Amino acid sequence: MIARIAENAFKKISRSVPKFRGNFRSHELGLVCRTASTLVRPPSSDDAELVSLFDQPQTGQKTSPLFVAGIFQHPQLTTPAAFSALTDSTLVRAQLLTERILRARESRSELFKVIKNLDRLSDLLCGVIDLAELLRNAHPDTQWVDCATESYEKLCEFMNVLNTHVGLYEVLHTVLHDPEIVKSLSQEALQTALIFWHDFEKSAIKLPPDQRERFVSLSSEILSVGHEFVTEASAPRPPVKIKPSELEGLKDQGMGARLQRQAFFTQKDLLVYPGSHQAYMILRAAPDEEPRRKVYMAGHMSSAEQIDRLERLLNARAQLSRLVGWDSYAGMTLSDKMAKTPENVNHFLGTFLDRTTPLARKALHTLRLRKQAHLKSMNLPIIQAWDRDYYCPPELPAPPVPLPPLSLGRVFMGLSRLFKHLYGITLRPVDVASSEVWHSDVHKLEVVDEDRGVVGWIYADLFARSGKSRGAAHYTVRCSRRTDDDDEAGDLRIPGTDEFVGPSIEFEATKRHTLRGEHGEFQLPLVVLLCDFVPPSIARGPTILEWYEVQTLFHEMGHAMHSMIGRTEYHNVAGTRCATDFVELPSILMEHFLNSSKVLSLFDTDGSSIINQIGNHHEDPCRYIDTHNHTLLSLLDQVYHSPSVLEPGFDSTTALANLYNTRGLIPHAPGTSFQTQFGHLFGYGATYYSYHFDRAIASHVWRKIFSADPLNRQLGDKYKQEVLKYGGGRDPWLMLSALLDAPELEVGDAEAMREVGRWRMEDGVVPERH
Repeated sequence: MIARIAENAFKKISRSVPKFRGNFRSHELGLVCRTASTLVRPPSSDDAELVSLFDQPQTGQKTSPLFVAGIFQHPQLTTPAAFSALTDSTLVRAQLLTERILRARESRSELFKVIKNLDRLSDLLCGVIDLAELLRNAHPDTQWVDCATESYEKLCEFMNVLNTHVGLYEVLHTVLHDPEIVKSLSQEALQTALIFWHDFEKSAIKLPPDQRERFVSLSSEILSVGHEFVTEASAPRPPVKIKPSELEGLKDQGMGARLQRQAFFTQKDLLVYPGSHQAYMILRAAPDEEPRRKVYMAGHMSSAEQIDRLERLLNARAQLSRLVGWDSYAGMTLSDKMAKTPENVNHFLGTFLDRTTPLARKALHTLRLRKQAHLKSMNLPIIQAWDRDYYCPPELPAPPVPLPPLSLGRVFMGLSRLFKHLYGITLRPVDVASSEVWHSDVHKLEVVDEDRGVVGWIYADLFARSGKSRGAAHYTVRCSRRTDDDDEAGDLRIPGTDEFVGPSIEFEATKRHTLRGEHGEFQLPLVVLLCDFVPPSIARGPTILEWYEVQTLFHEMGHAMHSMIGRTEYHNVAGTRCATDFVELPSILMEHFLNSSKVLSLFDTDGSSIINQIGNHHEDPCRYIDTHNHTLLSLLDQVYHSPSVLEPGFDSTTALANLYNTRGLIPHAPGTSFQTQFGHLFGYGATYYSYHFDRAIASHVWRKIFSADPLNRQLGDKYKQEVLKYGGGRDPWLMLSALLDAPELEVGDAEAMREVGRWRMEDGVVPERH
């Protein structure tokens, strides 16, 4: 609640590799008059520096010789011990600020400051917690990692106390039931207050002590069992034996040929581990159905213990929701999302299935014809789960037009040029101070607005290294907020503790800045991008990105721009701190810009040849099957978080089989229980539909707003002013209706959810296969 840690933590998981489809057009902004298709600006000197920064092998971190600073230019953060001191200092200041809020009813003027002080308290804790979360995932020094982990746990423990603090809830109740105070609140302040209120309401705050203890016990059980479930979801499974004769005719001439030779010389069964390269190769390339069936079955079976973990997790969630007055966990979770209710989620998913199922069935018919031809059968055979990859092999993502190799530096140049066209924002490389970053690979970029100057910073830690977490993630280390009205002078003081709270005060002071043309003082956003690209070297040259890596970078930079532009006065609604089923819109929309040949031309200093390229568009029938399956998983998530979980005899495997056999395309394979590998059930419980939902919105926004003229400044400004600048400070339905000039969406009711379900996603991203 006070800091929405659990909700934000799961957003930092590695992104799966998407697939892209589509064709496009082009455009730009400039000092010239805007026409139907905007002209492309030439690269700037800063753009050239971006290419040099990321593409030239570094012999060592380029640092500024003028001064020495600690992590993110906090002078005191040069050692793990200093970070521990900051943690202890922050804890004391947070306790003092909490006490100030609790005494607010003693003074009417203090009641008017409660929302601001609650937001300050949240930011005070998050400022250290979010930094600790980054350091324990990115820092190569184990001492730093251990210290960050200890700090993270210590402050989260205090936050858990605040989340169920009856006194804080009662003060907030007083504020929100005072008409004069409520009338004085800005839109952002009221939205921030309602976030606190809803989170308190979900935390058993009004229950008697014994039931609150039960709430805490269930919450702990959910966390414990959930972490066990996620760990075991990706655990290795026992191998399956494949006979040499079952490898005959493999279509794969690389690994497949090697396996065939191994089987020929040894004349022994091969042990193939589910999830291995060999297993994926067999599913794609084995003409004989039996080895494919064996591999699939081995990869989708579960232990009784893992099934029990999942069902204990679902049951505990259901009990917790009942305890606080909801009929289901989905109902409780969705109450403050765009969807609002489980029924509305099902309206969206049902409408989407009604529209897309005919396309998916047509695609499935294509696979059945391929299987019929392969088997030389008179009748159309059934496509089984282990047939799909053989008759429709997964394809690597490909750009919409032929492109030369794309270096990391040129992609960053293209991103900066795109932001310049759309928002008047550019990325500018800057040197780092000594000890400002945790590894020499980390580069610092200033985010520069043409009117406001520097509005934030992006630290790019993009190269793989030993011990670093895999995949891509966007870490919001610091959110924006206004700071000149903090009224620190009114904070409580304890005689003799000034020196002890000093590290926290100094840490906060370093984050304060002024902006050109804006009144007041602000904490500016700071984000970190983590990727695991191959680093450049003198021998290999610059890092050349695969197309899916370009998509990944655009996706994560969509989150980063949301953080930079969503500069609100309140920390709790800044940037990406918005509804779970809205937060992916800016990042997915960024991927759609890669559908434009004119946007792709920004990767080169002279992109005219790219603009005139003919599209590579290729229709993959499996796209519709995969999208259909993704929708089923969203429905399964709703079933697992419905009241049925508490019914006697609930069985998660039976629920899975029923769903796939009644609404699926490919029948459930008896004996399998894929749900135990569906790790998102923990992090995205009852909200797995969100990515699907935002894909639909992003595709619609792309088609209606940007596709005809994707570099148009006027359109970029509209998106910036109607959506990005609010962060989570405005109802997403109001933002969306204003952007699309669609007042019928404002209410965000069942019909609005159905309308989103009618929107096409054909030009969008195809989710990973399950």
